[in-house]
Amino acid sequence: MEIEKLPQCVGFIMDGNRRWAKEQNLETLEGHKAGLDVFYDVLAWIKEMNIPHAVFYAFSTENWLRKKVEVDYLMQLFKIFLERMLVEIDQNQVQIRIIGRRSDFSSELQDLMQKLEMESAQYKECTVWVALSYGGRAEIVSACNKAIKTGTPVDEESFSKLLSTAEMPDPDLIIRTSGEQRLSNFLPWQSVYSELFFTPTYWPAFTKDEFTRILAQYGERQRRHGV
Repeated sequence: MEIEKLPQCVGFIMDGNRRWAKEQNLETLEGHKAGLDVFYDVLAWIKEMNIPHAVFYAFSTENWLRKKVEVDYLMQLFKIFLERMLVEIDQNQVQIRIIGRRSDFSSELQDLMQKLEMESAQYKECTVWVALSYGGRAEIVSACNKAIKTGTPVDEESFSKLLSTAEMPDPDLIIRTSGEQRLSNFLPWQSVYSELFFTPTYWPAFTKDEFTRILAQYGERQRRHGV
């Protein structure tokens, strides 16, 4: 399928891992593992389609409230992800940026995040942003506190530069899987003019064909930005 107009930045709310596992008669945690596998697939599609930025909502500030066994398992998956991306830096040729409260994570994970960012920084054509322990309201509060410390009045443009996404373009398109129709504290400042697509497909079942169809629909929308 030929797509005439591609977004410069796509956001993904990767939802439905646990429900997918339940429907497959699998342990809940297996849904998260399957979801990570789909992340790698989507990363390949993004590169293939020459989309310069993608941002993935991987773990929210609220997710820390889940059962300890699930949180611990997710921490293991994040470690596997970071280590794999480090090994495959030259193969993937993708810059990785982490947004969110890094201090919430173990020192081992923080070190891996920093190392991955530094070693992948040379690849500029495609940047993948991963939101870990991220909350949009917390991000805005943090930016407000930075502005207060400087004592300098801000406007929308200068305030955006205080956010953790300062170097990321606002997402043109946000896709949420699993049928839920809300943003759940994902990029509230940056998403004000994003096109939103909600699909009933669970994240582990998300396919390239569906992604391509969504991109084609996006290309048909008229984005007026209030004009």
